[in-house]
Amino acid sequence: MNHIKLLFFATIRDRAGVKSLEMDIPTDLTIQGLKDKLSADYPNLKQSMQSVLITINREYAFDEAVVPPNAEIGMFPPVSGG
Repeated sequence: MNHIKLLFFATIRDRAGVKSLEMDIPTDLTIQGLKDKLSADYPNLKQSMQSVLITINREYAFDEAVVPPNAEIGMFPPVSGG
């Protein structure tokens, strides 16, 4: 198992109801797998997982990236400029 820390920001934090969360995940889990797991385990987050921006250790990551051990995962809602 792989221990990670999730950090939630803005509207995702509101939907999660917490600022951060620690969890154990399978060692080969991808970002997409993590989003699927969070959608299933936390129904309030399901809609957010469709457009969330993800960072792994403060660097943007794509759905196919494998979550490394002891990672810090940031979850941000999409941002629009004006």
